[in-house]
Amino acid sequence: MISAVITAAGKGTRIKSNVSKQFIHIYGKPVLAHTLQSFENCEKINSIFVVVPKGCIAYCFDEIIGKYSFKKVKEVVEGGNTRQDSVYNALKRIPEKCRIVSIHDGVRPLITSREIGDLVSKLVRFNKKDETVKGVIIASPAYETVKKIDYDNLIDHTITRSLVCMAQTPQTFFFKELLEAYKKAKADDFTGTDDASLVERMGWKVKVFIGHHENIKITTPLDLFLAELIMHRNGKVK
Repeated sequence: MISAVITAAGKGTRIKSNVSKQFIHIYGKPVLAHTLQSFENCEKINSIFVVVPKGCIAYCFDEIIGKYSFKKVKEVVEGGNTRQDSVYNALKRIPEKCRIVSIHDGVRPLITSREIGDLVSKLVRFNKKDETVKGVIIASPAYETVKKIDYDNLIDHTITRSLVCMAQTPQTFFFKELLEAYKKAKADDFTGTDDASLVERMGWKVKVFIGHHENIKITTPLDLFLAELIMHRNGKVK
């Protein structure tokens, strides 16, 4: 069994809208619905758990899951105070028989079903070669020169660009190990910057699959504008 956790519990204050960014419409359809469609269409995904803000569960069921007939969504979970808390809430709802879980930001609607499936396949393949590999994430390449600076904003040194990437989602892991990593983080009161960081601190390896910059996270009005342009160019909307 392969599950997906879609995080959509943020308020999105930077987008300057009265509507949470995951519920803003692009071409007449909520951002979250665009995201869910890619996971619904991925043959490797068996079940989906969606995390939304407190008070939005009924709305999500009525206006997104029911309206757009998402059959793979098994449960809508109330989010926590942080993204990490929200993901943990969802992980605790996933059946133990789950083998692999894919964690994805609900406001990254440009991910494709093919990329989702590829990450699952890569995780299995990498693990067969090295049993310590417990996760694989998608990331965008660094195109510009990267500088490491000190606390006075003076350049410490220039980082080799080929060794730098910008982490995105989906981030895909073996379920047992990811849940263990979340439990350990909770016990230690540790907050990571992403799911992979929790797995890394357990001593396990996480591989990176270089994707593309178009897998943007909608955070600002400019991101929303770019997402609309990319969807139109790619023929995802008429």
